[in-house]
Amino acid sequence: MATAVKITTIGNSVGIILPKEILNRLHVAKGDTLYLTDSPEGVQLSAYNAAFAQKLDALEQVMRENRDVLKKLAE
Repeated sequence: MATAVKITTIGNSVGIILPKEILNRLHVAKGDTLYLTDSPEGVQLSAYNAAFAQKLDALEQVMRENRDVLKKLAE
């Protein structure tokens, strides 16, 4: 399923308005958190998942603490 959305001005920022059908599929409402994730197919949008959020926070901490090691590995 592909749905086109336009980028619009929202206050001093920009954003997209998600159609009601997409919100229903994601089981989210105003104020909920969504995740954007890079994937081989492009960017994926998914609903907030507490377990995933905890793992993502742990990953970000490891990346900060081991920044120099990761940089060397990438070379």
